[in-house]
Amino acid sequence: MITLSVHAVGLSAPGLPSWAEGAAVLRGERPYVPEALSPFAPSLLPPNERRRATASVRQAFRAGEEAIAGRDASTLATVFTSSDGDLSILHRICTALTTDERVVSPTDFHNSVHNAAAGYWGIATGSRAPSTTLAGFDGSFALGLLEAGMQIVSERHPVLLVAFDVPAPQPMQQARTHDSIASCALWLLPEGVPAAADATRLQLEPTDEPETTLADAALEAGRRGNAALRALPLLQMLARQQAARVVLPASGGQQLAVRLVR
Repeated sequence: MITLSVHAVGLSAPGLPSWAEGAAVLRGERPYVPEALSPFAPSLLPPNERRRATASVRQAFRAGEEAIAGRDASTLATVFTSSDGDLSILHRICTALTTDERVVSPTDFHNSVHNAAAGYWGIATGSRAPSTTLAGFDGSFALGLLEAGMQIVSERHPVLLVAFDVPAPQPMQQARTHDSIASCALWLLPEGVPAAADATRLQLEPTDEPETTLADAALEAGRRGNAALRALPLLQMLARQQAARVVLPASGGQQLAVRLVR
């Protein structure tokens, strides 16, 4: 079993534009209305990098910037997790390769790697701390949380976990459906550090139980509509601050159980 603490949260999805607003919805204090997100420009990025940043990178920053809330993140290890990365970039590259000229945009090539968001984050924060980027289909968030937890207990350093996914263009959308753009971020701490004294404690352990679903039909549709929002049962538990347990989809026939302990 892995035990860690949640220091801060970021959230961005239709109808859940920030952690403060999203937490109120997840507590049932206001109805969930999946309104489109407003445009976002990462404030941490220098102008040149901001212009080159893709929709998926901007979405990752949207939750990540909220989680750090202007605090120094230069020494903060990161785990970025995305089911698909930026399929719009891959679509443009594949389309370019079908033409006679086969000219691929250098910016698209630069942004095509799965760890593009992590690279931009390193530039933005000046971080030389360890950074991991992974993918695990619908289990991407849980696998990212497990990776962050393993780093926390083995290396005893804080970790920022950022999960993000954006819809793919056609025809890729037929094969990998994401209904919306979404991201969430957790600033996680090891037990025993001063900042963790008043933080919410979580315990992680593998299980083969079915994944937790949401009672609200609209929120459940949102959870199923984006791989990053498979985190919603955990975020709802954090918003309510009640001792509880949820099961998140992972991979290989295993799930990840997360318990909030007081």
